[in-house]
Amino acid sequence: MNREVSERIHILFFPFMAQGHMIPILDMAKLFSRRGAKSTLLTTPINAKIFEKPIEAFKNQNPDLEIGIKIFNFPCVELGLPEGCENADFINSYQKSDSGDLFLKFLFSTKYMKQQLESFIETTKPSALVADMFFPWATESAEKLGVPRLVFHGTSFFSLCCSYNMRIHKPHKKVATSSTPFVIPGLPGDIVITEDQANVAKEETPMGKFMKEVRESETNSFGVLVNSFYELESAYADFYRSFVAKRAWHIGPLSLSNRELGEKARRGKKANIDEQECLKWLDSKTPGSVVYLSFGSGTNFTNDQLLEIAFGLEGSGQSFIWVVRKNENQGDNEEWLPEGFEERTTGKGLIIRGWAPQVLILDHKAIGGFVTHCG
Repeated sequence: MNREVSERIHILFFPFMAQGHMIPILDMAKLFSRRGAKSTLLTTPINAKIFEKPIEAFKNQNPDLEIGIKIFNFPCVELGLPEGCENADFINSYQKSDSGDLFLKFLFSTKYMKQQLESFIETTKPSALVADMFFPWATESAEKLGVPRLVFHGTSFFSLCCSYNMRIHKPHKKVATSSTPFVIPGLPGDIVITEDQANVAKEETPMGKFMKEVRESETNSFGVLVNSFYELESAYADFYRSFVAKRAWHIGPLSLSNRELGEKARRGKKANIDEQECLKWLDSKTPGSVVYLSFGSGTNFTNDQLLEIAFGLEGSGQSFIWVVRKNENQGDNEEWLPEGFEERTTGKGLIIRGWAPQVLILDHKAIGGFVTHCG
């Protein structure tokens, strides 16, 4: 028995401190635990509280499996950040004009944890480190201590391939304007896009330089893990492994590691709608008839943009669930909704203000389409 425990694979999981990164990495840690590995999530004090309940529930269901948390110190104020700024959700509550600079400072401040990571690796001697793409400095730390570092990408092979070919061929520099469509060269499928849609970070900007570090650390790492599956985007998975990173594995959809109803309902934060009420509404719809719209926790839409979405939904005549992240700066102001919109779409549409039980919704047979961002 002792020999079995000592030989157990031990994986460290280090997510970037944002819901869209933490949730799938927690799912991955659970997946590895179910396969017999010991899983340890690395995070900061405030984010540890987000992990505690789902990990406790998972351990109660699987008492023989090993999964835990290691907390790293992250002194926000000393790092030039506001008190409590340990998660991108904190930044999203700021005015849009301030949030960009604060996000960059937050991104760069994570390097403070480098020494703590190296000390923990040295002490525990793990089998591997799975670190988020936004921690490029983790590759150097792992290499120094002889531990394989795997880069985690929460996005798709498709978007990674598009980004790669845009950098290599720079087609956006060969068109008249930032709104002129062009085909991304060399990719399967003749993908047409504009520079505005591609949101290309200029290389000389702080974000452009940071993304260059991310790519270099990926090249020097042991390999890449992508939250996708081969049948979804086989042409792009093959392209990525041929031209970008030979050692890349699709290990998704990671959300499938949530098997129980409670796990699906409470993936991430507590929902701003009663799960049973949501399921009852979906049960009343015919299969494949509902469009689900959710643009994630990191988006900032203007009132005008939200109004256009509302007009489009109403005009389509389609049944829908629309998740709108509540902006704390707006208070109770709902100028983003056309007057009488909810009355006119009663029974046809459901607006969830805040956090939605997304896995539970997407798992329902009534959902026929998903409108989201590039992640």
